[in-house]
Amino acid sequence: MKTNPLKIVIIDNDEKLHPLYHFYFSNEPLYELIEIHTSVNTFLSKSKRESPDIIVCEVNLNGISGIDGIQFFNRFSSSPKILMISQESNFEIIKEAFKKGANGFLTKPLTKNRLFNAIADLHQHGVVLEHDVAKKIIHSFQIKTFDRFSKKENQIIELLTHGYTYKMIADRLCVTPSAVNFHIQNIYVKLNVNSKAEALKKLQELEIRQLNAA
Repeated sequence: MKTNPLKIVIIDNDEKLHPLYHFYFSNEPLYELIEIHTSVNTFLSKSKRESPDIIVCEVNLNGISGIDGIQFFNRFSSSPKILMISQESNFEIIKEAFKKGANGFLTKPLTKNRLFNAIADLHQHGVVLEHDVAKKIIHSFQIKTFDRFSKKENQIIELLTHGYTYKMIADRLCVTPSAVNFHIQNIYVKLNVNSKAEALKKLQELEIRQLNAA
């Protein structure tokens, strides 16, 4: 029995990728690429209003962002599955996308196999998480946090305990080394220590206490 192909809409402001998307879906019996748009705004205003089964949408768009567009996608009668795509593999972005109602998240660049595997998983299972995205989500639950420190201080502590130098921490967090030094001095004050070695020892003691109290 022949089944109708899944209807796919892609929203991506990188127009250089549009011919590639057309190539991926050409002569593909399982999926039909019905529209490509450069923004949520143009999709909403110029869409043929064919109810898509899956919407593949870039996170970073002009006008309405891809994540903010999810609320509009959910108004389609077909209740399409929503696959977010992005150059960034940032946990906060990933978390926000799923919080708003996304069903999957892929990082660019996309090969045909990765894209089609994700679409198949969405259709069959309703959700898709690639290994790097899943690992990032799991890691976020494993990061040690201490109530007495700020969010930034906890980020620095996490990197410090993994052997990062001040410069490596600055590069990872996209701040200046002097900013890292400022936060580390605050950490030393809160721990009542005077060196990195003392700080790491004290942090280990705090972690053990937290585990025992859990």
